[in-house]
Amino acid sequence: MPAFDTLGLPQDIVGELAKNGVTTPFPIQAATIPDALEGRDVLGCGRTGSGKTLAFGLPVLVRAAERRAASRRPRALILVPTRELAHQVRDALRTYARIVGARVGDVVGGSSYTRQINELRRGVEVLVATPGRLSDLIDQGVCDLGDVEVSVLDEADQMCDMGFMPQVSELLDQVRPGGQTLLFSATLDGDVDKLVRKYMTDPRTHSVDPPVSQVTAMEHHLLKVLPRDKNKIVTQIAARDGRTLLFVRSKYRADSISEQLAAAGVPSASLHGGKTQSVRTRTLAKFREGKIQALVATDVAARGIHVDGIDMVVNIDLPTGHKDYLHRGGRTARAGASGLVVSLVAPNQRRLARRLLGDAGVEAKQHLVNPGDELLSEVTGAKEPSWEPWIEPPEPVRDRRGRGGPRRGGGGYRGGYRGDRSGGGQRGGGYRGERRDSGPRGGGPRRGDRYDSAPR
Repeated sequence: MPAFDTLGLPQDIVGELAKNGVTTPFPIQAATIPDALEGRDVLGCGRTGSGKTLAFGLPVLVRAAERRAASRRPRALILVPTRELAHQVRDALRTYARIVGARVGDVVGGSSYTRQINELRRGVEVLVATPGRLSDLIDQGVCDLGDVEVSVLDEADQMCDMGFMPQVSELLDQVRPGGQTLLFSATLDGDVDKLVRKYMTDPRTHSVDPPVSQVTAMEHHLLKVLPRDKNKIVTQIAARDGRTLLFVRSKYRADSISEQLAAAGVPSASLHGGKTQSVRTRTLAKFREGKIQALVATDVAARGIHVDGIDMVVNIDLPTGHKDYLHRGGRTARAGASGLVVSLVAPNQRRLARRLLGDAGVEAKQHLVNPGDELLSEVTGAKEPSWEPWIEPPEPVRDRRGRGGPRRGGGGYRGGYRGDRSGGGQRGGGYRGERRDSGPRGGGPRRGDRYDSAPR
């Protein structure tokens, strides 16, 4: 594997990579960075966690830093499907952007219009955006893509699956003609292929994984359970040692199950599109820091949330399709670590589950389990919870004189609607808070928020 200093990157970036402990490039980085620096269109096929962010991000920063961006006219555009992924990409690039003198901004739904508009007015060389909010700001006349010379589509298959294809096409039609396009996706079929044919010219293709490849260190298990036992089995699995991500099909299910777990003594929270961006960001931070042991989420968390150290994904509710199954499972076994994907299946769901796994190209071990079984513990590490209700400590908040103190009304379960009201510093629940954040003074355009939030 070549070193970073042989890929054509500036030495100051190579030095910063080394200082951050990044010394050996991932295969997709070694393959794509030289082509991207040369200005070639690049088509990268690789699973989530394969190093794509730096693969496209470093060349984009180098090119965008060549000259200063004008007000409201970014020089490079990175389109991503979710708010969380946008923030991750932004944060990953800012360290290196400072080295080359490039400014990185973000435009996402669920966050303040005022901040984003002011950032665009000051000028950013690289703009990371979700399609809905960016379309809104362009309609308002506060952003123009006419100077964009490099366009990146990250997680392109997910954007297409989420219904962003028309907006992505509309946005790419507005960038400077003849510019460079970099597209990264886990799969290259359907609408992704249409994007490639329409917007890319003789792209260099680099595939580091088969389109539906699974990490060899990832195990898949199908647990056959009776409906009456399901809640108890979920609680025992969530009480295990380690960080666990549990998927359900609806916001209501996420909230109710996280409250169920907290009542059993498991530090837990829920994550879904009905929560404001600030609440989602705080919840993810606590999950990363280990303050929350179990995170109950809808598929919004499978589309772009990257948290290292998740060693088990549990499908409480089966996903609707095999791509969702793969996206969910991709949250574990990252960066060479091992991981476990467990799906709970009732008797009337077994045929559906087998078809789903077959479409995903996954071989899963099947087990018939009951609450408290030794087999359940062997497979998942399940154990009996404490049954002493877990109440999250109140968050400190600074007063006007800068002194910290507990947030008024803090505590309570943070997993459900009660948690949002009592511990989130908001009146009302997540929906009212999201409306308040949807635009300037609460009355801005809604289209971006509607599309930037996953439907479940």
